[in-house]
Amino acid sequence: MAVKVALINMKGGVGKSTLTANLAWHLAGKKKWTTRVLVIDLDPQINVSQYLLGGKKYQALVKKDHPTIWNVLEQGTATPSGGKSPMLDPHDVIVNVTSFTDGSRIDLIPSRLELAWSLRNPALKERKLRKLIEKIEDEYDLVLVDCAPTESMLTTAAYFTCDHILVPVVPEYLSSIGLPLLVRSIAEFKEQNDGETLEVLGIVFNQTENYSPEEALAKKEVTDFANDEGFAIFTTGIRYSKSYAKGAREAKPIFHTSYARTAVAQQFHAFACEFASKVGL
Repeated sequence: MAVKVALINMKGGVGKSTLTANLAWHLAGKKKWTTRVLVIDLDPQINVSQYLLGGKKYQALVKKDHPTIWNVLEQGTATPSGGKSPMLDPHDVIVNVTSFTDGSRIDLIPSRLELAWSLRNPALKERKLRKLIEKIEDEYDLVLVDCAPTESMLTTAAYFTCDHILVPVVPEYLSSIGLPLLVRSIAEFKEQNDGETLEVLGIVFNQTENYSPEEALAKKEVTDFANDEGFAIFTTGIRYSKSYAKGAREAKPIFHTSYARTAVAQQFHAFACEFASKVGL
């Protein structure tokens, strides 16, 4: 069965989508691993969908009205005509991003802006993603879920689907204040759903710039908080680089992005190695 990891922080702008896309590429595209990765875009902002597919390919997919995560959550819901939205074959929703000769691949369940409409009537939708993934998880080694940065039905859907949570944090004050909200959210989920074994895999410092003293102070505050909660801190942080933004434009990982510095790519690779070790890949 696949290891299922949600990337989430209750604060936006911490680089979740960029981290998700590059992690998928590293674990599937590097010879060190043979990994079948499924990425699920559970964010109406559609960033990881566009990062992995590229803008033109993503827009072509939308024009063809290809099923997305919105269709997954709307399965079986009542329609204005009195019927119900059709149930989906998981393979009809999945888009292949790339495949490799060793069997590794990256697949995607894309999102679209209309996902926000699902939040208008969220009842009875939280477990639909989990049920869909249960049908296909033996086809993958790793499932990465890129989450929206707010508490909603989408958050609960990610909790039901995943085993672990990876928390990206930019070492600055406004980024770290989302952590207590996340802790409370997870605690309430477990209280309301006996038997769920959702665990925090760890916190990774993202978009670091070694700006002292603010960054050092923020890291200390986050580390103290993590120690109090029993959360691990990843040894390898990920420093800020404009090459990640360029990679998003080119729909390429950092190790294939034009003019990306070798040190930047090597640092992310070190993080990917640490992540793979933690989840047992």
